[in-house]
Amino acid sequence: MDYKRYLITSALPYANGPVHIGHLAGVYVPSDIYVRYLRQQGKDVKFICGSDEHGVPITIKARKEGVSPQDIVDRYHELNKSSFERFGISFDIYSRTSNKVHHETAGEFFKDLYQKGEFVEQTTEQYYDKDAGQFLADRYIKGTCPHCNYEEAYGDQCEQCGTSLSPMELINPHSMLTGNNPVKKETTHWYLPLDQYEGHLRKWILEDHKEWKSNVYGQCKSWLDDGLKPRAVTRDLDWGVPVPVDGADGKVLYVWFDAPIGYISATKELTPDWEKYWKDEATKLVHFIGKDNIVFHCIIFPSMLHRAGDYILPDNVPANEFLNLEGDKISTSRNWAVWLHEYLDEFPGKEDVLRYTLTANMPETKDNDFSWADFQARNNNELVAILGNFVNRALVLTHKYYNGEVPEPAEYTEFDKETIEIYQQIRAKVEHALDHYRFREALREAMNLARLGNKYLADTEPWKVVKTDEARTRTIMYVSLQISAALSVLMEPFIPFSALKLNEMVNAPGLTWQDIGNMDLLKPGHKINKAKLLFEKVDDVMVANQRQKLEDTKKQNEAENADVEPSKAEVTFEDFTKMDIRVGTILDAEKVKKTKKLLKMTVDTGIDQRTVVSGIAEYFTPEDVVGRQVSILVNLAPRKIRGIESQGMILMAQDADGTLRFVQPSDRVKNGSMVN
Repeated sequence: MDYKRYLITSALPYANGPVHIGHLAGVYVPSDIYVRYLRQQGKDVKFICGSDEHGVPITIKARKEGVSPQDIVDRYHELNKSSFERFGISFDIYSRTSNKVHHETAGEFFKDLYQKGEFVEQTTEQYYDKDAGQFLADRYIKGTCPHCNYEEAYGDQCEQCGTSLSPMELINPHSMLTGNNPVKKETTHWYLPLDQYEGHLRKWILEDHKEWKSNVYGQCKSWLDDGLKPRAVTRDLDWGVPVPVDGADGKVLYVWFDAPIGYISATKELTPDWEKYWKDEATKLVHFIGKDNIVFHCIIFPSMLHRAGDYILPDNVPANEFLNLEGDKISTSRNWAVWLHEYLDEFPGKEDVLRYTLTANMPETKDNDFSWADFQARNNNELVAILGNFVNRALVLTHKYYNGEVPEPAEYTEFDKETIEIYQQIRAKVEHALDHYRFREALREAMNLARLGNKYLADTEPWKVVKTDEARTRTIMYVSLQISAALSVLMEPFIPFSALKLNEMVNAPGLTWQDIGNMDLLKPGHKINKAKLLFEKVDDVMVANQRQKLEDTKKQNEAENADVEPSKAEVTFEDFTKMDIRVGTILDAEKVKKTKKLLKMTVDTGIDQRTVVSGIAEYFTPEDVVGRQVSILVNLAPRKIRGIESQGMILMAQDADGTLRFVQPSDRVKNGSMVN
């Protein structure tokens, strides 16, 4: 179908943390490539996204930090919006579901379906935390997964085996608010009767959209074959869009009913003509999501739109699989991620290197892995050595031989004609891949034009030919410049910052997608600008720093998750009172010669001044400890350490990673004060 306009949505990221490379590879880079491609073709396209600000993970994070949910969403909305802009994700609008227009739109959508009798009202038993005084949303409950016995499964999903769950299926459930075992209590909610829509969904998905990606089609078929069940669209919470009907006090719209309506409310914010993009069959609607959102965007949201009556349904939902990091699953809770805002600060001017690497390794059909070694290789061996090298040689030689003016070509040789023929076929190959959401293939075909140009220059060797055949040199440089100009348009969806830089160098701002393949993009006599390096090498130190950062994270995670040492054997109160612990001040200190760990210190105990030898030199220098007040066991029998008599023991706390900390009073006290 020849569509008049395109509406492209990207999954709304939760505003409870920053964006990482898994989000980028799964959703935001492919959607941005597709949108830029459509714009290059002159299509009417709207690119919609925003922050999902009503999920339970947000309230959990707010509770942990002791702040309001609004504080959390405000912080991360601004951070992610800024990060997307800096990275070149070209949304037409980046809205948020806490906006007034969204609350109104979501409330009206619910009320419309409610008045049409689309919902089923049910009173059921759900888990309730008596001490917290509230019903527990799925993510407020943890327990043992009945399928894999993972003890930290959530009430809606086990992150160990990936199985969707309901809270009632958990073994030994407990509240994340208080740690208590919840009780069952009756509550009333409204449900979307998905079971009644099975016939429509089967035809729409399984018959009408067999072209969908196999992972999307397969997951939808699995859900349909298992039989759909009514899905609650409301929750007992105090954070979200209030349910706009009588008798719904203390209830909000379930986030998976509320969030996709955010696409509609954001479009309303963007244009008064929003209905053209949502209610006209001449509009193509495409949802870009990760695989964990397939059911919501292919079954639940389309059911909502269908029952509303006048909305179009998505033409495609090209969901990607997950991206791992250095062989391990990306995890926000474990801080095992490459965060976008940190990357932008640590690799200024290298936005396109990450975009290129993520596209070349995009998890389109299976989970893939990001590694810093691959990042370095993609940059140095492809962007620098192929694309950058070709363009730089073509432009530098043009300035050297023709003062920056495009030369008049002479007669084409058979080799020239073969090269031109391949060049003229590439645009169609890139288009075919992009039209079918195969972004890795599209990038590979686009880079083939740079490879073609690089090989063409290497084979024709104009730096040698110029000495004997001026006419032949003109032809070689003319062909090379046409390819360079075409690359400035062809590469724009993938690496927009570099493509713009290249376009400025060839000085051809008016080029369009349809021009790619023509041999007169830069006409004879056209003046190009000075050549600049498009890319620079990523050195080993930069990669080593990032690997070390990950190693440090891993050690920190291991320390935080390490088991606490079990309690030692029980002692009597009388045994404890035999220990004489005092507060003392370290007067001086020095390292014990020929040792790595030992410090010799003089401590004023209030009783006397005495020598203590302690194995803390790996964590503290003599200068660090002088003047500190410490806790010292003064009635420990003296012992010789490396020939020095040590008269006591300084008390230390050892962290899970082995780090030592002094046990000391919070304020200064008199030396000799008892520790009781």
